[in-house]
Amino acid sequence: ILHSKTALIDGVWATVGSTNLDWRSFLHNHELNAVVLGTEFGSQVQAMFDKDLAASDQITLDRWERRSLGMRVREVFARTWEYWL
Repeated sequence: ILHSKTALIDGVWATVGSTNLDWRSFLHNHELNAVVLGTEFGSQVQAMFDKDLAASDQITLDRWERRSLGMRVREVFARTWEYWL
């Protein structure tokens, strides 16, 4: 699922949706999450997490501190749009 927010607790309680856990999402955005109880769906969500983790790159503090000047400038620019994003 593209850019979904997902959580899994104890392999049984799962939530999948678009809602961020912040006040903007709660008060202004029209978003929705589905909550699913059950180990079968929980196993599927865990498999998705494991697949994503295997395909990800770890960012250490050292790597973060060595990011390029261009990346830092983009971060500053993006921060100006934070409220609307």
